[in-house]
Amino acid sequence: MKAAQGEAYQENFSKLLGRAMYDVAQRRFKAEKIIAVLGDCIHGNHGELRVLDVGCSTGIMTNHIAGRFKLTVGADIDVEALRYASGRKADDRGLSWFLASDAMSIPFRDRAFDLVICAHVYEHVPSARRMMFEIHRVLKPGGLCFFSAGNRLSLMEPHYRLPFLSVMPRAAANWFLRGLGRGDRYYEKHLTYWGLKKLVSGFEVLDYTKRIIDNPDRFSATDVCPAGSMKQRFAAFVAAICYWLIPTYVFVLKKTS
Repeated sequence: MKAAQGEAYQENFSKLLGRAMYDVAQRRFKAEKIIAVLGDCIHGNHGELRVLDVGCSTGIMTNHIAGRFKLTVGADIDVEALRYASGRKADDRGLSWFLASDAMSIPFRDRAFDLVICAHVYEHVPSARRMMFEIHRVLKPGGLCFFSAGNRLSLMEPHYRLPFLSVMPRAAANWFLRGLGRGDRYYEKHLTYWGLKKLVSGFEVLDYTKRIIDNPDRFSATDVCPAGSMKQRFAAFVAAICYWLIPTYVFVLKKTS
C-alpha cells in the first residue's frame, strides 16, 4: 500500500542504506535492545502476546523478536525488503509473517495487538501523527509500543551521515543532497524532543532513555554506549544538563484508553 495522493514515501529504503539493513548480526543486536526494554515492562506470559513491527524492512529484527511471542507481524512498504524477510525463518521456532502495508493505514482491526514496535520509523512517514493514531487504534487497552526516535537537533544526520542535514530548511536539505549526488530529495521529517513528546501525547509515556544510558549492559546497549566508557560518561552528562540534545530517545508507550 502507498501513501495517500499528494504525499510521498521514500521507495526502496533498504537499497539506500545497503549493507546496514541486511547486516544480520547488527540487526539482531538491535532487536535485543527492544526485547530487553519490553521485558522490563511486560509481566506474565510473553508467549501469548501478538506483536506488530511497523516499518520492519528486511525483517531480521522481526524474525529475531518472534521467538519470544505467539505471533509477530512485520509491515513495510519496501517490497524488495519484504521479499528478503519472507524468505527467512523466525528464530527459536517463533511464528512471523510479513505484509506490504502503509503505516498510516494499518490493515488490522481495532485492538488486534498486545505490542507494537516502531523503531526509528516516524521520520520516514508522511504523517507521523496519522501513524501514531493507527498504532493506538490497533493496540489493546493496556498494550505497549516500543518507540525509538532520532532527534532533529543532531550534529550528524543518521541516515546520510551528513552534518546539520536534519536541521536545514527543507529546500536547502533537498539542494544539499542533490548537489552531493546522494538522492533526489530529503524525505525524512525529524522532530525535536518537544515535538516527539507532542507526537506521543495520546499515550502514557515511560521514558527509558536515561535508564539505558545508566545501565547499557541490562538493556543490550553496549554497542553504542559501553559501560564505563567515555561515550557513556558523555551521554550521562548531556542527559543531565541538556536532555533535549540527546540524539536518540527510547520510550515505551502505553495505551490507557
